[in-house]
Amino acid sequence: MGRRLSCCCLLVAVCLAAFAVVPSASQPSLTVATPSSKNKNTQLKCTNTKTNRTTCTVSCNNRCPHKCLIQCPSCKTFCLCDFYPGVSCGDPRFTGADGNNFYFHGKKDQDFCVVSDAHLHINAHFIGKRNPAMSRDFTWIQALGIRFAHHRLYVGAVKTAEWDAAADHLTIAFDDEDVALPRFVGSRWAPPTAPALSVTRTAQVNTVVVELRGVFRIMANVVPITAEDSRIHNYGVTDDDSLAHLDLGFKFYDLTDDVHGVLGQTYRPDYVNKLDVKSNMPVMGGAPDYLSSGLFSADCAVARFGRRQEAAAASIGGPAIAMVTDDME
Repeated sequence: MGRRLSCCCLLVAVCLAAFAVVPSASQPSLTVATPSSKNKNTQLKCTNTKTNRTTCTVSCNNRCPHKCLIQCPSCKTFCLCDFYPGVSCGDPRFTGADGNNFYFHGKKDQDFCVVSDAHLHINAHFIGKRNPAMSRDFTWIQALGIRFAHHRLYVGAVKTAEWDAAADHLTIAFDDEDVALPRFVGSRWAPPTAPALSVTRTAQVNTVVVELRGVFRIMANVVPITAEDSRIHNYGVTDDDSLAHLDLGFKFYDLTDDVHGVLGQTYRPDYVNKLDVKSNMPVMGGAPDYLSSGLFSADCAVARFGRRQEAAAASIGGPAIAMVTDDME
């Protein structure tokens, strides 16, 4: 039986330094701020119920000076990759539904089940670099392959040798057809064959919110590995690849108790976190359990997609429902 999961809504809009957002007065709103180099403050038009201020001016804190979350109406700021269940950032650091951070390194050029449930399956494609001094790859999530019903949705970062913040490095495809999304904040696309699905730009380029009504909301933001990042962490970024990848925020509305996957398992009511949460880098292993043969394949060892339909069909001696269980590869 499905269960409602309450976790923080990651964002409803991305705002540049001079972009004003008017949130709903009925509940707090989280907005992503990306201050410019000339003006590190961001102004939001929202009413603080304690002070009755209609505008607050805030700056991102030192841990995340280039991008942060601002909460209206309290005008508090948080780093994008902290505190919130369902976040995946950088060398994939996830925040589970239990609020604990963990790393899942996987392996470059392979696909892994992030979430697998009866009616929803999300795989992630990993890119990376090999550090000869280490026993693992540096990895990042380059794309998501999302399956629901008989549909499949691709959200990915385009490989680029030189990062241009003014260019759009995000690519989206639905049922193998490219999605053209106008480059202005608030532009929205919804397919006639799946009207509950929508993609909305929250910045002119590189950031969107993907929502399947009643099922999920995903924030996807394309970011590069900068030369400074590479120098500090010894990533080994070369001139032919900026390692553009996705920082992600997930919110799920109706997962079942049987959900699985790297992130999905943390939403199970029987989930027990066996990682060393006090470690600076708690790592979730077991990569073979989550390995998929392709970005849209639901064949990882912990796959749940279509299981309910298959069981129901078997009980009456009929075929599994093709709408959900066809491989589609």
